[in-house]
Amino acid sequence: MIRSVRAMTACVVLGAALTGCGAPEGTRTGTTAAPAAAPSPVRESGRTSGQEPGKESATPSASPSRPPKPATRSAPPVLAPGPGGLTPVFERRGDGAPSGTGGAGASDKVVALTFDADMTADQGPRAAAGEHFDNPGLIASLRRLAVPSTVFMTGRWAQEYPAQARAIGSDPLFEIANHSYSHYAFSSPCYGLPSVAEKDMRRDVEKAFTAIRRTGARNVVPYFRFPGGCYDDASLKALAPTGVTAVQWDVVSGDAFATDADAVAEQVLAEVKPGSLVVMHCTRSAAPVTDAAVRRIVPELRERGYRFVKVSELMRG
Repeated sequence: MIRSVRAMTACVVLGAALTGCGAPEGTRTGTTAAPAAAPSPVRESGRTSGQEPGKESATPSASPSRPPKPATRSAPPVLAPGPGGLTPVFERRGDGAPSGTGGAGASDKVVALTFDADMTADQGPRAAAGEHFDNPGLIASLRRLAVPSTVFMTGRWAQEYPAQARAIGSDPLFEIANHSYSHYAFSSPCYGLPSVAEKDMRRDVEKAFTAIRRTGARNVVPYFRFPGGCYDDASLKALAPTGVTAVQWDVVSGDAFATDADAVAEQVLAEVKPGSLVVMHCTRSAAPVTDAAVRRIVPELRERGYRFVKVSELMRG
């Protein structure tokens, strides 16, 4: 489900590849402005990473007891287009500095935990039969531990669990990014996943943003993670009009289909470096020990002096 990928972009360096919150090989890395209205993945704000500012009164009040107006939050950062206008890819570099413009440096002990909420377009019958593609216990642990996190969500997952998607996307602790609608491969071979036709790739991503926003989720950022981490120049070109920045990782947690939480925790703890992006999963049926692993990983990394940030914060630096 998770393996190394080759990166071939002058601006960024790509590393390992993985699947998402439930199941699922990978390869390669431009951002154009996205349309300003849903369903496209516009540079909408998410709370700390750029959520839409609150509505202000048309007439300011002179009352000293009136709370100050909320400050306007900046939009989540995105990378400039790659060579030839291709969609840019963001990940931590081996030298300790995240790829692309900006980002935390090697001396800044920050780490981004990311969770893929996977559900493929054809898994509805399995969910109806009782399979759990969600993991509310994991989300509860992240809240209890106060860990800012980025959830890469498929549109199909959002449709299956709209209340959970809305709750995650309304909590300032989290931001939701796009993991495609179908969780089909954008480059093959890719862990046996069905493939999205090149002509349908853009529509698949836009459909996912629409499904996520229809749940009422507000903290939606213009980032995209390829299912399985699999991509090539054709898919980077196909997604360029959406304006997304693709996000990879440098630390593979190994939680997919794992049954030993300590083994997952030890793998993450052994590989994390300043500026790391960790890929984990948010699906009970395919990653049942992630919650327990996180409850060990978080306090141990904090003891080492690390702090946790969302992808938008890591990219901003």
